[in-house]
Amino acid sequence: MKNIKFTLTLSVLWLVSQNLMSQTVPFVLVKNKNGQTLGYSPSSGVKILTVGGLSFKDLNKNGKLDTYEDWRLPYDVRAKDLASKLSVEQIAGLMLYSSHQSVPARAGGYFAGTYGGKPFKAGETDPTELTDQQKKFLSEDNLRHVLITTVQSPDIAAQWNNKMQAYCESVGLGIPANNSSDPRHGSKARAEYDAASGGEISMWPSSLGMAATFDPALVERFGQVAAEEYRALGITTALSPQVDIATEPRWSRFNGTFGENPYLSAAMAQAYCNGFQTSKGTKEVKEGWGFSSVNAMVKHWPGGGAGEGGRDAHYGAGKFAVYPGNNFDAHLIPFTEGAFKLKGKTAMASAVMPYYTISYGQDKKYNENVANAYNKYIINDLLRTKYKFDGVICTDWNVMSDHKVQDLFLDGKSFGVENLSLAERHFKVLMVGGDQYGGMNDAKPILEAYKIGVKELGEAKMRARMEQSAVRLLKNIFRVGVFENPYLDPQETKKTVGKPEYMREGYQAQLKSIVMLKNKGNVLPMAATKTVYVPKRFVPASRNFLGMETPASTDYPVNIDLVKKYFKVTDNPDEADFALVCIQNPTASIGYDKEDTKNGGNGYVPISLQYGEYTATDAREKSIAGGDPLENFTNRAYKGKTVKTPNATDATLVTETKDKMKGKPVVVSINITNPMVFSEIEPSSSSILLSFGVQDQAILDIIAGKSEPSALLPMQMPANMSVVEKQAEDVPQDMKCHTDTEGSVYDFGFGLNWKGVIKDSRVTMFKK
Repeated sequence: MKNIKFTLTLSVLWLVSQNLMSQTVPFVLVKNKNGQTLGYSPSSGVKILTVGGLSFKDLNKNGKLDTYEDWRLPYDVRAKDLASKLSVEQIAGLMLYSSHQSVPARAGGYFAGTYGGKPFKAGETDPTELTDQQKKFLSEDNLRHVLITTVQSPDIAAQWNNKMQAYCESVGLGIPANNSSDPRHGSKARAEYDAASGGEISMWPSSLGMAATFDPALVERFGQVAAEEYRALGITTALSPQVDIATEPRWSRFNGTFGENPYLSAAMAQAYCNGFQTSKGTKEVKEGWGFSSVNAMVKHWPGGGAGEGGRDAHYGAGKFAVYPGNNFDAHLIPFTEGAFKLKGKTAMASAVMPYYTISYGQDKKYNENVANAYNKYIINDLLRTKYKFDGVICTDWNVMSDHKVQDLFLDGKSFGVENLSLAERHFKVLMVGGDQYGGMNDAKPILEAYKIGVKELGEAKMRARMEQSAVRLLKNIFRVGVFENPYLDPQETKKTVGKPEYMREGYQAQLKSIVMLKNKGNVLPMAATKTVYVPKRFVPASRNFLGMETPASTDYPVNIDLVKKYFKVTDNPDEADFALVCIQNPTASIGYDKEDTKNGGNGYVPISLQYGEYTATDAREKSIAGGDPLENFTNRAYKGKTVKTPNATDATLVTETKDKMKGKPVVVSINITNPMVFSEIEPSSSSILLSFGVQDQAILDIIAGKSEPSALLPMQMPANMSVVEKQAEDVPQDMKCHTDTEGSVYDFGFGLNWKGVIKDSRVTMFKK
């Protein structure tokens, strides 16, 4: 085949150019009869080769049809051919996964970037342009995996994608960018739902809310919708789903999971990956993959939901996952029985991300207590060998960087390997079976790791190991069709992202995710003729994980203009028929406080799930895990220490409103992210609704009876903090649950509808 000459005859050709405010990249589409439609930018230098009446892209510009350029061949064959052609430097670039990229880049702080050496300036800088930093990591470091965060608008994202892909097409062997995203389908609480208007992207409940539906089919449909919108934005990899079973109720990432039950999580993981990865009809190319597929990077192997004391491993203070219940294997179920056993043609999630944690004491073979990405037993012996996962393994972000402090979100997380150099850390990840490094834009440490490998293994073996990862990485890019056509029509993007049909489906999912826990005297639903009192809520000042401050405020906690469309509204409780109190579950600390160290303590403090002041009298005397280069002790216990909850006034709001209402109904709506202790507020509530990141309007539709509650608790609600302290971090559903004034027990699978306790088949489906 290499000796055959090809002409530049095109079967069908369109020159696509959009008349938009910013300068666009024109691209050519070439349609093959009974074959793939190709897209390329004339500015990139790529030409079209024809053979047997079929068209192919000459990506490496050598005038010949190389195996990797032949879209008729299997993905494996193409990936192996291309990997063999890459230099070590180019393979190293494939192994990089960029730091967070905002479109356009922010002028300063995190996500910042420059354009021709200058920060972005609205009205002057073209938001669709690549930043100086992006051009550098694409050309000099050969990076091709790009993490996208915020985008100014869908059409700007599409134009930026086209410029990114044209740039990639113009250099090296024409490998396209594999753009990715963390979950981006959250709801804006105060936004009014109007299906006809559409939106920037469809809005759905959080993963925990989807779990509350107990409906895998709904989650699969979400995956299909989200994949269509992702592809319209140029995104071909989802850094999701998060399938850790949240066995520790205090864990700050509980809300991103499908709850604490391993079998419910497995069913949802399976449905999610099926929805995202599977192309159908004309969009399918081979094996279920194609132009509507999005790679699912399932996380976090082997589960990060067992952090000691509820602490999270984004912080050095929370680096240990512990297993007092000897229940490590249960944490693998969402992977082994869910994401790795798909019902669709794609068969298995295409990528896996290990968590930051040290799975303390679980490596009985090599006896290493190191972060999961570095652990040979966790990655090679279990994931690669026992469970036969041959997809991409990518570290979480900042795993390679130096660990310097205990309480900073953006600190490095090289837990257990702090003594290794940056190059040695990269080498260790590669040797245990990893392929890719999250949040790294610089190829130099990988090239240094390659030199270490050549010295230890010889050049042939080290080159083969690098190629092995290159094949895995390339295969995922081939599968989604962007080697053939990575370009987008911005006008089609505008029509697809947030289109009315998708907004409608997302809103219906929100309605199905709301759990009714209490409905004393059947006070709900409320008639439209009723008058409601909505007390204003105090929100204390806070600081987010990037250090950005939000000042304290007192305001209506719900879109009051929306409330007025459902009920008459008054600020006088005496005039009201019922009260609607909207609050948040108790907000907790990270379980570490520098002030404690200043007072001679170890820094470790309780994480509370109650509103009132909490003293950890029942906490363990000695921590299970400990040891850190920054600490001269190993006992991280916090027994006897006291903490206050920042939003304690939420509980006061409920009890004071009850007093003001003088026996009239008090409906409490809680936007919830974690299990909580209900004893402080439940007796003062007539009705309780739990929501998981939904629009205010969905809650109002339930209260007004326009929709009936149908969701179930995807987790337990503890009776008190004593049972929280005594439960095992690694064991699901092991707590005594709250019993309310009506005799209902707030256990996994509990929920009410208008008739009372829900007793359909879902209730027992996942109780194994």
